[in-house]
Amino acid sequence: MAKSHEEIECIDQPLAGNDQFAASPRNADHIEDAVLAEDLRERAGRPPQVLILGVPVSAVNIDTAVRTILQWVEKRQAEFVCVREVFGLMCAVRDPEMMQIHRAAAMVTPDGMPLVWITRFRSKRTVGRVSGADLMDALCSAGQARGLRHYFYGGKPGVAEVMIQKLKSKFPNLCVVGSYSQPFRPLTDEEDSAIVAAIQDSGAQVVWVGIGTPKQDFWMRDHVGRIQGATLIGVGAAFDFQSGTVQRAPKWMQKSGLEWLHRLASEPRRLWYRYLVVSPFFLVKVFQEQILLFLKR
Repeated sequence: MAKSHEEIECIDQPLAGNDQFAASPRNADHIEDAVLAEDLRERAGRPPQVLILGVPVSAVNIDTAVRTILQWVEKRQAEFVCVREVFGLMCAVRDPEMMQIHRAAAMVTPDGMPLVWITRFRSKRTVGRVSGADLMDALCSAGQARGLRHYFYGGKPGVAEVMIQKLKSKFPNLCVVGSYSQPFRPLTDEEDSAIVAAIQDSGAQVVWVGIGTPKQDFWMRDHVGRIQGATLIGVGAAFDFQSGTVQRAPKWMQKSGLEWLHRLASEPRRLWYRYLVVSPFFLVKVFQEQILLFLKR
């Protein structure tokens, strides 16, 4: 039976001694060819990927990500996109279901400069950071001329409405067909069916999902295809950033890989473990993995 997103807790479990994190020759075998099944992915309209600790990350930038999503929309190809930072990647390393979700995703964008640098190095492609908030801006802008229809699922009560107003002020021809703020509890089957029907009836082509990692990843897995022809994009904190509820780091911090420091200073009690324990652990494991790759060559 599939695990519900309420049963996954990535932050509070100790990291040390978990064999899933260990670098090994087997892991090196899996990533020796950095670009995975590139020909098959391209035929399916999916960008090439590299493996980082066994987790696929797409070799994309904002332009290629937007172009790919618009191609899916044109073909009415139901897909889902994970916007991935280090913490979410480590959740996938820890949990087999999260790993399967990432392998099923049509695109896993690198959000956070460490993932950008590693993906760029291993793929030898033009890779750039694709955060949820930046992807939302870029796709909302590019979709205006096409009449791209957007639906916003998630956010605290009132957040989506404020966000939509601000997006429309930036993109006057933005087409928003609805929004829904999920209650702080699992939906009943009847409630879930009703909201799926509402999204389907709205004609949404892109559904932005902002209910946080890992909940949004499980939601997208369970709903892709149920909303016919729509692309689901999990963007986490982008709802808060776009609405102004949470302030993003200055551009120079974003580009230099220091946005984590701004977020840590803003929410230290919630994020200290993520950035001071999980992220350093990630760097150690990636370094070990890279050493194995060099040794195999």
